[in-house]
Amino acid sequence: MALSNIGYSIREALQHFKRNWSTCLGAVLTIALSLFLIGLFVFGSTLLDNTVRGVEDKVTVQAFLSDDADQQVVESFMQTVQKWDNVESVTYKSKEEALEEYRTTMSNKNAADAVAALDGQNPVPASIVIKMQDPQQVESVAKTIMSDATFQQIADDQEDVAQSVQYGKGTVEKLFDVANYIRIIAIVLVGLLTFVAFVFINNTIRLAIAARSREIGIMRLVGASNGFIRGPFATEGILEALLGSAVAIIALQVGMSTVLPRIAGNLQFLSFELPTQVVLLTYLGMVVIGVLIGFFGSLIAMGRYLKV
Repeated sequence: MALSNIGYSIREALQHFKRNWSTCLGAVLTIALSLFLIGLFVFGSTLLDNTVRGVEDKVTVQAFLSDDADQQVVESFMQTVQKWDNVESVTYKSKEEALEEYRTTMSNKNAADAVAALDGQNPVPASIVIKMQDPQQVESVAKTIMSDATFQQIADDQEDVAQSVQYGKGTVEKLFDVANYIRIIAIVLVGLLTFVAFVFINNTIRLAIAARSREIGIMRLVGASNGFIRGPFATEGILEALLGSAVAIIALQVGMSTVLPRIAGNLQFLSFELPTQVVLLTYLGMVVIGVLIGFFGSLIAMGRYLKV
């Protein structure tokens, strides 16, 4: 479409908006709803992903030590583990620290009474806590520790070394599975909603073409170029997409300002902070997706139904 035809295309698109406002409004609302759901799901999956990552950061391997373990052997083993691939840090947790942690974390479960009943005894073993760079490799690191000959000598349960290594087996695997499912569902839903909006724009342009078929025939007879004829329809699709994007962005912003703080107030143990960069990129992506839907939806509709 030549630059000289842009003004004509915009005027024609606006006139069609006035003449067929109900059809155009339906297209705008459909695009707005689709983009709103896309943005909502992106924000939701981001929040869930942040929550999962927060839990992932707390995933560690805890190797319990025998009370009789030689401290020099323990330190040597820790230095060896620190050199392993994917290991971020290795820390030693004494029996006293472990008992105090139990008292603190289990304060709502009568832990103080349980500790008092021990009468000065401390049955909680010391341990080595290993944090990984990639939490999804936790099982591999745990198995390596179990098979290590040095650890087998200092393990709390030397008869069954596996009992001396804990990493939340089963729970951790389910956590990673949920995170992967969330990412897959997000991609599928975004693709599906984009396709729905694309189909609706395509159908709207088809109706516009049908309503103006006689006018298009006359334009062809007088020698109008293909670009000149296509211009108003492509412009109409883009305008509908831009309006739909604007409506979706406004709705999301209002929802973030009103609904999200209330949810965060009721679920204070979860983080509901969305990085500004994520929000801006999501809004930009919605506009880009909307424009592409409008433009290519119009082109395909014209390619199939305009014999030019």
